[in-house]
Amino acid sequence: MRVEAEFTTEPFRGEGEPPEHATAALEAAREAGLECDFGPLGTSVRGERDTVLATLAAVVAAGLDHGADQITFQVRVEGHSAPRRTASGLEALLAEVADELGGDLRTLDRQGKQRAVRLLEERGAFDFRKSAEIVAAALGVTRFTVYNYLNRDRD
Repeated sequence: MRVEAEFTTEPFRGEGEPPEHATAALEAAREAGLECDFGPLGTSVRGERDTVLATLAAVVAAGLDHGADQITFQVRVEGHSAPRRTASGLEALLAEVADELGGDLRTLDRQGKQRAVRLLEERGAFDFRKSAEIVAAALGVTRFTVYNYLNRDRD
């Protein structure tokens, strides 16, 4: 049986290159021969069940050894999708927050963009697939900036 695991290493800090804990976790999965799709939020690996499950321990160790303070997983049988919300629902949330904050999200100052991310998170915007990229584009910032804003609220 083949399975897919998605994992996220945190914290997300700053812009630019992905954090070392994220790349170290990815490298552990690659060394095990898994198929990998890397992203700063939602790295996924696929392979035979026993290989994936055994590798998750190495992923956790590599992430923690390189500065992660939290690692979350989702594992499912390959081909079975998790329920996903539609992109049009995310677009509606973005429009709602833009109206509430007075217009185009790209024109907001840093504090306004942080507030927009906070409002979007409260309304479930980050439950959507690829939401960080879509929100980043709407705000005119990078994905890492969105993750940084999310972590700022958690700290």
